[in-house]
Formats: sequence, C-alpha cells, structure tokens
Amino acid sequence: MPQEVGRNAMTPALSLENITKRFPGVLANDRVNLTVAEGEIHAICGENGAGKSTLMNVLYGMLPADEGRIVVRGDEVHFRSPRDALAAGIGMVHQHFMLADNLTVLENIILGAEPTGRGGRIDFADARRRVAELSDAYGLDVHLDEPVENLGVGERQRVEIIKVLYRGARILILDEPTSVLVPHEVEELFRNMRDMCARGETIVFIDHKLDEVLEIADTITVLRAGRTVATVKPDEVSPRDLAELMVGSELPTPEARTTTAQETVSLEVQDLSVLDDDEREVVKGISLEVRRGEIVGMAGVEGNGQVEFVEALLGIREPLQGRVLLEGADINEWTVRQRREAGIGYIPEDRHRRGLLLPAPLWENAMCGHQGKEPYSRRGFWLTPKAARERTRELIAAFDVRTPGPDVAAHALSGGNQQKLIIGREMIMTPNLLIAAHPTRGIDVGAQAAVWETLHRAREQGLAVLLVSADLDELIGLSDRLLVIFRGRISAALDPATVTPRELGAHMTGAAGEVEEMQHA
Repeated sequence: MPQEVGRNAMTPALSLENITKRFPGVLANDRVNLTVAEGEIHAICGENGAGKSTLMNVLYGMLPADEGRIVVRGDEVHFRSPRDALAAGIGMVHQHFMLADNLTVLENIILGAEPTGRGGRIDFADARRRVAELSDAYGLDVHLDEPVENLGVGERQRVEIIKVLYRGARILILDEPTSVLVPHEVEELFRNMRDMCARGETIVFIDHKLDEVLEIADTITVLRAGRTVATVKPDEVSPRDLAELMVGSELPTPEARTTTAQETVSLEVQDLSVLDDDEREVVKGISLEVRRGEIVGMAGVEGNGQVEFVEALLGIREPLQGRVLLEGADINEWTVRQRREAGIGYIPEDRHRRGLLLPAPLWENAMCGHQGKEPYSRRGFWLTPKAARERTRELIAAFDVRTPGPDVAAHALSGGNQQKLIIGREMIMTPNLLIAAHPTRGIDVGAQAAVWETLHRAREQGLAVLLVSADLDELIGLSDRLLVIFRGRISAALDPATVTPRELGAHMTGAAGEVEEMQHA
C-alpha cells in the first residue's frame, strides 16, 4: 500500500510543515505534515488522541504551534486567533454547532460581521442579499427568517457552512460533519461539498466513518499518536487498510449476536408524556419495555423528544402523565439519586455538558452519580478520596482509559478516552438498566469497538440496555429490537435483522409514510 502521495505541481492551497504542539506531559502533534491541493476534499483520519483536533485548532488559530509553519497559497502565515485565520480565508465548522437558538438564521450568519449603513446601523437588506446569493450559488437552502431553534440538524449545519462562507472563507475545515446526520442528509452534504469544491473552495474534514471518507475524499491523511502515518488516495485503500493504519486492526462492526433476552422486564414505560422547557408536549404517550439481557434501540433524528424522554426516565424532568417502572417498582416519585442508587446507569448524549467535570481529576469524575455509595464514600456522605483513587485505577485498567493516572484532569483526555471513562464509571457499579444516549458519538473506530464490546458483554450478562442513537449501523448492529421515535411518538417497530440503513433513515425522518401512533411496543 502506498505510504505517501506526491505534492501537486501547482501551489497547494495549504501546507502544514513539521507542526509540533506540546501540552504538559503530552506531545499532541509531533512534526505533522499535511499538504492540501486547491479545490480538493482532503480527509483527516485517526484515533481519538491522534492529534487531529489539535492540528485543526492550530490551523484555525485557536492554539499556537510550538514548532513548524503554516503556508497558505505559498505565503507563510502566523495566526494568533481565529480572526487571523478567517482573514487568511480559513473557516471552521465545529462538530458542536455554535449557533444562538433564539436568533434567526440570518442573524446567526451575520453575527459579529454585520454590514452597516448610515449611522452605523445594521444593513439587513444588504446582509439578506449577500446571504441569499451565497445560498443560491452553493445550493445551501436555508430559510433566513426561521429561528434556529426550529431547525433540524442538517439545516443547522448548512447555516454554519454559509456563516463561514459569508466571512470570506475559501478553505473550510469540517469537524465530524456527518456525525448526527441520517443517510439522505449525508448525501445532501456531500453534494454541497462537491459543489463548493467545483466553485474553487477547498475542504479539510475530520471523519471517523471510513466508508464515507472513501466515498467523498480526494485525498486522505492518517494521523496516529500525533504523527503523520500516511497520505493516500481513496482508490488505493480499503476500509480495512485505513483501520489498520489508524489502530492496527481490522475495521470493527457492531455485529449482532444470538438473543439473550430474559422474561424479566427491567424497564417499563406506560403512556409517558413529557413537556419541554417551553411547555410544549414533545413526548406523546410513549410505552415500551426493556427486558434483562436485551438491547432496545430507540432511533430518531435529534429534536424528536429523545432528550426529554431520557430525562423523564432519570427523574431530571417530571412527566406530564404516565408511569415509569424499574424492576416492577413505580419510580415516578423517586429522585434522580434514588433511581441511580436503584441501579440505573446513564451514558449522556453530551459528555462535556452532562457527563464530566472537565477541570476535575479523573477520580472525582469516576464517582459522579455514585458518590453516595462505597467505595467512594462511607455511610453515604463521608467521601473517601484514597479509596476513590484506587477504584479509578481499576476502572482505568479495566476499560483501557489511556491516561497517566487518576489525578489527571478530565479535559486532558481525548474524546474516546473520556467516553470510556464515563462508560467504565457506569459499568463498574453493575447497573440493572443502562440508558446509553449516543454512546459512540465523536469517537474513533478503536474506542467505538471497545464501547460495542462492552455493551455486548453486559447484555450477555443480563443487563437491560436502552440505546438512544442516530448512528444507523450502531442501531442495527447492536439492537435486539428497534423502535423509531418521530415527533414525540413511537412511529415504528422494526426488526434489526432485516431493516436496511436507508429504510431506517426514512422512518427516522418521516419519509417512510404516515406516522402510526403505537400504544405499546
């Protein structure tokens, strides 16, 4: 397999030469080299912790490089901030969108770069004209007066892309652009990316889905342990080749296994309805069961009530109506702590906002949600730091969390290792029920395989798992039963052994036909 691709004879759009970035105790980028040709789609692959995000943050002016240089269209540049990068024509669309929900699409796009007229007033007419021209030119259909809070994930992403184009970016960095998209949205994004490059833009994107990388990229660079491992063309490699370059093993899949479902119902939900923060009914009469030894997948595009449904199960949000039973006991009046102590494990959808105290050491994070139980405390309230550190060392070893030790701050870990810490924190306490919300979002194939194997093993040992996800392969590969949530209702019950990703995606977006309200699944 070829290890390098020679430079384009023309001046590259972008060159990163021997970029080195150090943090205390960590060499994040070790003389990384990257050359991106004009008008190409260049993918960057690698495990979490391989240095991809650090490299992009250096390129976007969010971090200074310790060594090396950045060359944009033949000129060496020095960025002190993202403003400098934008001035050089480089824009970035982050994995977690940076939009203000209470503003309209137009207001979000021009925020911080508003055109002004007489008296310094914002010239909204000029802004509307310029944004409409960009939208039409690049096929990025958006409704300028729509509040962002009403937009789906794919629409929000288009707004983010227009926002960086509006600021004059000709080189776009896309961080995990397909992580929350369903198949038809991915196809639309790829069409937009090709159209942008046809008009002269250059795209650098990070992705963990190797089949997508091979489909859309013109060139692929693989990073491993902070170094450039290879730069290849898609027709020279297979998913297996890329996985071996990234993690040294074949691309893992969440392969289905023989059912282990038991008769005992661990979780029973009866006619549950829930309001959101704006007093709108976003969960509408959902009923379902999860038995010991099975994984029930809940598939849905974000914004269809999944978050509020999970919060009601955990006791974070009070339901409008309905009941939640755990191992036969009505837990509607129980506190979050009582539910957790009764054996509900939880992997949150956003590990930074809901899963971790980022500045705190790992041993403190390891006991979050379990601080009232041994070995983290005595008699429910006397914390025992020494025992907590020792238990965290056990967790680190058992779940392959790659870190020097339990006193390292959580923010110093890569995304995959943060996720393994959260999963280890829940699994080491031997729960009866695990609510796993997007458990592999934003992590690499190696960490993804570890998460899938953990869920498989726990299922075989009798754990009941409710898997809430938008990853179609994950849902189909892991689930024993599949339920689709659409506009707050269970709209379909599907067999993961026979449903295709495209069919599942159609159900998730409501494109499979009229939604049928089910009383029980």
